[in-house]
Formats: sequence, C-alpha cells, structure tokens
Amino acid sequence: MRWKKLLIALAGGLGVGLFLWFDLGRFLTLEALKANRQSLMAYHASHRALMVAGFMAVYIIQTALSLPGAAVLSLAAGAIFGSIMGTVYANSAATIGATLAFLVTRYLLRDAIQNRFGTRLETMNRELETRGFNYLLFLRLVPLFPFFLINLAAGLTRLPLRTFVLGTMIGIIPGGFVYVNAGASLAGITSLSGIASPRVLGSFALLGLFALLPVLYNRLKAGRTPPSPPPES
Repeated sequence: MRWKKLLIALAGGLGVGLFLWFDLGRFLTLEALKANRQSLMAYHASHRALMVAGFMAVYIIQTALSLPGAAVLSLAAGAIFGSIMGTVYANSAATIGATLAFLVTRYLLRDAIQNRFGTRLETMNRELETRGFNYLLFLRLVPLFPFFLINLAAGLTRLPLRTFVLGTMIGIIPGGFVYVNAGASLAGITSLSGIASPRVLGSFALLGLFALLPVLYNRLKAGRTPPSPPPES
C-alpha cells in the first residue's frame, strides 16, 4: 500500500510539474480560447467523438489535480458543444475529477492532506459528517470555499462515496450552466469576473439556503423538543 501511495503522489506531482514547466496555463485563458475557437469548432465538426473524449479527459485531469482553468474549460464547453451538451460534458468531467480527488484523499493521502489543511477544514469536516448531503449541496451551490478544498475535506470525513458523487453532480449544475451558457456567446465576454455577477451569486445563495432548509428545520425541531423526564428510581 505504501508504494501505491508513493506512486500516485509521484504521478500527481509529475502532472502538476509538467503543467508548470510547459506553462500550459497559457492555453487556459479567455484570450487563448477566443483566438482558437474557430479551430476547435472545426476540429469538433470533423472529429466529434475524439473532441468530446479529449475535452473531458483534460477537464478530469484539471479537476483531479486542482489545476487552474476550470472556468475557461466550462466556457470552452459552451463555445464548442453548445449550452446543453456542453453542460453535460463539463458536469460529468468535473464530477469524475472531483471523485478521483476525493478517493485519493480518503485512501492514499489522508495524513498529508490533514497536516497541510487540517485547521482550515475542521468546520467543514464536522458539518459534512453530521449534515451529509444537504451541507455538501450547500457548499457546491454557494461558492464559499474553493472547489478543490471541498473535495479534500469530504475525503477526510466518513461521507459515503455515493453521497459525494450525487451531491457534487447536482450541486455544480447551476454554476456550471452559467459559465457554459456564457461560453455559447463567447464573443460578448470581456472578462471572467463579469460572468458571475452579484445577481447570479445571490441566486446561488438562495439555492444554497433551500438546500439547508431540512437541516435548519431539524435543528429548530430539536430545540423545541422537551427533554425526557428522568427514569423513576
């Protein structure tokens, strides 16, 4: 088991190192996407299956290794595949990548992640263990914490894998669709910061509140329940 951990850690480190060494981040910018959009669409027209597989592979690797560029990849999904199918591909790839990060954290890198981010993850860990699906859905809907940090935190808890996958898949649909749909009208975008407007973020916060309603109800109900009388001696 120890050599497996070392091998996976080396593979992940190699992936990040190659990304930085070759400066691959220059391809994951809004300017680069606009400059290469026509070429990407032409390639997709003649190699549809290969384009979809390649896009999803890149998105999965980016998410699993917590590399920058998720927003640009979501825009690219809309620009190349359209709003609906782009959302399907981007959502599926992001969920798979997040699940890989979750599994690696849980079974291989728990001690290292705990030592590196332990104090930052305490509150999130506690809520994920006690609130489960509802709290995870809230975290995915409302961007209070970085996407990769939620993956790591969930991997340190006893949250079931199926709960993590379902909560992630559902929770990232609204935010993912906003970026993918914006990518379908790529020419009108001047900056990434302008996509997630205060109105959009407010909508996400409202969705997150709905996700927490069952938790808030249970807390209120527990607070109103009178304590049981002591047993008779």
